[in-house]
Amino acid sequence: MPELPEVETTRLGLVSRVVGRQIRDVVVREPRLRWPVPRDFASRVRGARVRDIRRRGKYLLFDLGDGHLLVHLGMSGNLTVVPGDRPVRRHDHVDLALDSGEVVRLNDPRRFGAMLWVRDPTRHALLDGLGVEPFDESFGGEYLHRASRGKRAPVKAFLMDARVVTGIGNIYANESLFAARIHPSRPAGRVSLERYERLAAEARATLSRALAAGGSTLRDFVGSDGEPGHFQLEYAVYGREGEPCPACGRALRATRHAGRATFYCGACQR
Repeated sequence: MPELPEVETTRLGLVSRVVGRQIRDVVVREPRLRWPVPRDFASRVRGARVRDIRRRGKYLLFDLGDGHLLVHLGMSGNLTVVPGDRPVRRHDHVDLALDSGEVVRLNDPRRFGAMLWVRDPTRHALLDGLGVEPFDESFGGEYLHRASRGKRAPVKAFLMDARVVTGIGNIYANESLFAARIHPSRPAGRVSLERYERLAAEARATLSRALAAGGSTLRDFVGSDGEPGHFQLEYAVYGREGEPCPACGRALRATRHAGRATFYCGACQR
């Protein structure tokens, strides 16, 4: 699933080509996404001018003046800007034709994404209750330490809980915990303030490096320009079971937490 770096990479690429443009036409080829495209979606969006594009967690928000376009890329989706005459491919489910002659195109092979029109996104069920952003001033060791008190869940699950901090998914939780040398199975409530301070710093650093690399492309993700990300070339632990730890050289291990693959070094992470 695209995480914060992939969604922010998409947003940054869209801003220069979409903000200020009018949506001249809308084509919905497949409305049956995880959150179905509403029947009145095209009539709501057609003719609107895009004032801004923001991100909240893993969601994109297009400010259309009297409402917002809410987009989620699902497990394998991408949002690209293509020439208006670009042939339609399999899984190209929604097109937003701009007055520039270009098209914003949602491709979502697994159809786990969303493209919705909402009046007030702050009150929408998908955004209600989301935690702090990793780059907000309020995110830090003290915040994580306070939020984790009494929690028995593994610290990896705690870090991925969107009600605590939004935007950190499986890849970047694995990488951040390794960088902070914290074992992913350690109960969240048994991590000290000092270690949470390091985890917050390493999470920000990991996300920043991933942003600089255009995110991660393991299978489907491409940015708004159609280009893949490259952060997967920098993974320290994710997907590297049995390979040597970059810090100590011992074989990296893998397990599962709540059905999600977890990678770690049994020697370095405590």
